[in-house]
Amino acid sequence: MAARFVDCHCHMTADEFLQDTEEVLERSRKEGLRALISVTEHIREFDRIIQLSERYPDFLMPCLGVHPIQNNEDGPYSATLKDLEPALTCFEKYKEHVVAIGEIGLDFTPWLTPTAKEREEQMKVLKMQLDIAKRLDLPVNVHSRSAGRQTIAFLKEQGVEKALLHNFAGRPSAALEGVKAGYFFSFPPAVTRTDQRAKLIRQIPIEHICLETDSPALGPHKQERNVPWNIRIPCDYIASVKGLSPETVSEAATRNALRLFQRVNHRLNR
Repeated sequence: MAARFVDCHCHMTADEFLQDTEEVLERSRKEGLRALISVTEHIREFDRIIQLSERYPDFLMPCLGVHPIQNNEDGPYSATLKDLEPALTCFEKYKEHVVAIGEIGLDFTPWLTPTAKEREEQMKVLKMQLDIAKRLDLPVNVHSRSAGRQTIAFLKEQGVEKALLHNFAGRPSAALEGVKAGYFFSFPPAVTRTDQRAKLIRQIPIEHICLETDSPALGPHKQERNVPWNIRIPCDYIASVKGLSPETVSEAATRNALRLFQRVNHRLNR
């Protein structure tokens, strides 16, 4: 039987998909995707992702979250509690719909989050969303740019047990701390652009690896829109790095995804 993939982290409400969302979803299904776990970055996406998931209830699995980097007319900036506040009622309103809380996390990119005060505020935004996830017994879909070690330490400190570290680029030693805590790690097609992550991927056990595309970003080529059916690209790359067959990686990654995202597993099997 052909592999059936779970894309553990994509953005189907991104502007790049506004013109052809349904065509992308239909083709993704035909190309062997079993489910798309679609995250949000800000409250403006919440209603749309819920509406889309209601039209594709056995395929598009929604997550709600406020990303650590927000945007306004002046450009990107580090998230504050003011960005999170209007979203809080939505987590409660849509709690039966979502399969995870995300995309949430930490982003300590120096030019985006230059001060200790901004980093502390980001951590408060993250903590509040982790508390929501724990209260609702949901996993978290986590961003950790320039903050791999800090993010994993914070998740552990907050008692988080179910987490996906998406597009993880931290040190292998930090990742292995996450593995010990039971966390999962996923990698998008962009991982093939250099061999920077090969050492990291070699050290993370296959039992802790999932697959993602981060569509429409992080495709195999810069400046090109990424799509969910590119999920075979990181699958093949991980297989080559680990000396495994692509079938072994796809089966393990799907099994891991369904173990972590239990509501996805339930919706696919009901």
